Amino acid sequence: MEHSIDQEYGGFFTCLDRTGRVYDKDKFIWLQCRQVWTLSMLYNNLESHTSWLDAAIAGAEFLTRYGRNKSGDWYFSLDRKGRPLVAAYNIFSDCFATMGFAQLYKATGNSTYGEIAKQTFDNILARKDNPKGGFSKQVAGTRDLKGFSLPMILCNLVLEIEHLLLPDMVQQTLEFGVNEVMEVFYKEEHGLILENVGLQNEWVDSFEGRLINPGHGLEAMWFIMDIASKFNNKALIEKCIDISLKILDFGWDPVHGGLFYFKDLRGYPPQQLEWDQKLWWVHLEAMINALKAYRLSGNQLCLAWYEKLHEYTWKHFVDKEHGEMFGYLNRQGNVLLNLKGGKWKGCFHVPRALYQLTKLSQEIFTYAHSPSLMSI
Repeated sequence: MEHSIDQEYGGFFTCLDRTGRVYDKDKFIWLQCRQVWTLSMLYNNLESHTSWLDAAIAGAEFLTRYGRNKSGDWYFSLDRKGRPLVAAYNIFSDCFATMGFAQLYKATGNSTYGEIAKQTFDNILARKDNPKGGFSKQVAGTRDLKGFSLPMILCNLVLEIEHLLLPDMVQQTLEFGVNEVMEVFYKEEHGLILENVGLQNEWVDSFEGRLINPGHGLEAMWFIMDIASKFNNKALIEKCIDISLKILDFGWDPVHGGLFYFKDLRGYPPQQLEWDQKLWWVHLEAMINALKAYRLSGNQLCLAWYEKLHEYTWKHFVDKEHGEMFGYLNRQGNVLLNLKGGKWKGCFHVPRALYQLTKLSQEIFTYAHSPSLMSI
């Protein structure tokens, strides 16, 4: 609220250095939409601060004017004034636009925001089998792969916009997302979630096919736990917890602590040169996962993992002098980049995690003192 709002042209600055100074004024659609979502969500669920809602509306108006091409697809980035810089090659801009506008519609009741969210969601479903469209670099027919990110996000996105969808659409999309995550990308023989599989859902022994992103897997598991809780599906919750514990064991750095960014399923050198970095969002999503799993099951292993993750995160990521969190550490846990925001890090993972962890902690405390309230 202090440093990121562009009072002159609208939208948000996300490239903030350690003290909050703006060091680049380009505007990245993922982060613009995520900040609209965060401010709207906090307004709806935490406190009705008018300043939060006003900032969310200003961000949404900037996006409404400049964020989409003529086909309704959302660009990847704009310059400060809203002129497009990078084309709409990435469907995740659309995913976060859907989230942001749907949450703002809840806060305002403005039907225009609801319509934008619904139209964008319909576009996502129409593109889900070919999310990159003409921007894919792969030569078709040789080693065709599909990625984990979209079905994972759909599992959360549908719950986010349930108030805008017909019940049948909610049910169908949830069934698709859960099946893809739990039956396609999760491979029981490995006990882990793959980032890429073949079009026939097969494991492909290659750099891409062996790729494991522990943060993605753990984030997906808390999304699925929310779905399982909605339908009182205890077996699905237990399966999520079992998978989560395996991912945590696999992803944890036994030498320096923290979770690796990427790993190879077979232990080979990953192709990503940043594989051993420790990232803020990975640890935040892992903490949500572990505490949610403990809240739903009482499993002491989950609580132990939460405490371990909490200790690492608060020791290494939190900037005790200037506030907020560093985004990128090296393997040893030292600050690699001391930015507070950039092209990928914005006003989203930190506040969402703090909100989720606070809410879960309050529930655990309440149920511990009132056993009769304990539910799934």
